[in-house]
Formats: sequence, structure tokens, C-alpha cells
Amino acid sequence: MMKNSFYATPIQKLVKKLNENTVFIKRDDLLPFSFGGNKVRKALLFFKELESQACDCVVTYGSSSSNHCRIIANLAASQKLRCVIISPLETSKKTYNSTMMDLFCAEIINCQISEVKDTIEQKLAELEYEGYKPYFIQGGGHGNLGTKAYISAYEEIRNYELEKNIHFDYIFHTSGTGTTQAGLVCGQLINKDQRQIVGISNARKNPYGGEVVLDSVNSYMESIGLDNVSPDTINFIDDYVLDGYGAYNNEIIETIKEALIQEGIPLDTTYTGKGFWGMKEYIKRNQITGKNILFIHTGGSPLFFDDLGVLKND
Repeated sequence: MMKNSFYATPIQKLVKKLNENTVFIKRDDLLPFSFGGNKVRKALLFFKELESQACDCVVTYGSSSSNHCRIIANLAASQKLRCVIISPLETSKKTYNSTMMDLFCAEIINCQISEVKDTIEQKLAELEYEGYKPYFIQGGGHGNLGTKAYISAYEEIRNYELEKNIHFDYIFHTSGTGTTQAGLVCGQLINKDQRQIVGISNARKNPYGGEVVLDSVNSYMESIGLDNVSPDTINFIDDYVLDGYGAYNNEIIETIKEALIQEGIPLDTTYTGKGFWGMKEYIKRNQITGKNILFIHTGGSPLFFDDLGVLKND
């Protein structure tokens, strides 16, 4: 396991311009644990707290495609901790992530989405009855610790800007459970920076999706004694979710193929490829030109290989 809480991931300038904008990618997929990704940044903080509380078991939830669940299972296995994952049947299929969860000996409990909350509560009670001290992590690493992880990532971005004498006018990323976006927004607010942070939703629709991000921002700001912010602070874009989580189209496939062939960067249909395509569409729709744009690659390399057959056959 990584000894340090964070690792400053590289920022890569893309060969191809996008609508006369210069595009960079922050490669959080290169965080050096379990194929990297934003979930590693968050998980390290959760496991630090788990250790401080002397917990001996971890419980979380997510789909069979969940990068979060794969990383939690891997960290638990590396520390010889019992790991229980509650996974909705509606999003259950065989993936490289789910295969690795099995490899890490995580206990997978499948249930209907409507039963997730009750199943979690029941399992936590069972573990306590068995003598365990379980530590619960919300899906996707949601919560103030998950937000804090991306305030640190935001500081890495600012340090890069100072070092390279550059300013990113826009920061784009795929927005799922919301704490990655919340951390970036909090970092911007704390530093009083002028830029646009745009979360491209891969599943949730407004107003709920934006409200979740806003609640996360305000929860963290309150925890450090700062004022709440208004809804117009959050730029959560739901125009590109298609039919929801895991849905993709031919344009996303072409975006993934282009990124791999031209730039050597793997994207996936569930998270990063969908977010990168959404960013491209957003830039065209809003006629953004002549700007420096940063896209955060939030990881999910195993999902790229799930998609490989689709890319080849397209």
C-alpha cells in the first residue's frame, strides 16, 4: 500500500487541440495502487481513519463495475481485513473489477437497489454481533474525507500551474457520486481562484445530481468554519448521461478509440470516456475557444478492457 497519503500525478498535454483549445489530462489513473484512480485518493483517507478507530472489517457498496469497490477490496486484502460489498442486482454483471473483488476474497452480497439501505444496516448489525468492529464507507467514497482528497488534488493542479506558468480556464471531470467535484469546488473556493469547474454526469440527473454536489461542498465548508455557497456555484451537467449509468453510444466509442490511438490514453464507456465525450460536446455547444482546459482522468483502467471487444468490433 502507498505509504504517503497522496502522490502528485502527472499532467499530460494532448497532441490534438479541441475546438482551438489546448487540452491537458491529469492522470489520476496513474496513482500507484490497484490501477489508480480517484477512488485511491479517497480510499487512503478512509483506511487511515479506519486504522485510527481500530476497526477490523470494512463494509461498502457499489456495482460490479465499481472502481471504488475494487480498490476498497484490494486495500482490505493487503491489510488482511474482512471486506463486505453490498451490490445491486440491477447493475450486476461480470467485469474485470468484479473478478478482482473475488480475487481479493471480498464477500459480495447482491440485493435489489431498493433493499441496499436495509441490507447494509443488517450486515453491520450482524458483524457487530459476531464481534467485529466494522467501518462503513459510503458508495464511491462519498463524505467529507472523499471531498478532502480532491482538495489535495486541486492543490496539485495549482502547483503545476505555478511551476509551468499556465492557468487552466476550465477543469472538467466525470461526476458520479459527487465528492470529486465537491473537492475541486472547495479547493477553488478556499483559494478564491477564477475558473470554471465542470462536472459531466455519467448517470445522475438534475436537480438531484447537482444538489448532492452542493450538499457535499457545504458539508465540508461548514466543517472548516466557512460559509455555505449557493446552488449557482455548482456546474453539474446532465446532458450526456444518455440512458443512465453504463449507457454509451457510438460517439463515446469513437472518443475512446481516438484517445487511445492518438494519445495512448485508455478511457472507458462508464466513466472517463463518457465524461471526455461530454466535455467535447459541452465545449462545442458553448463555443469555447482559445482556452487552456484540464480534464481529470479519474481512473477505471480495468473497465477499458471490459470495453475492448466493443472497440474492436465497432
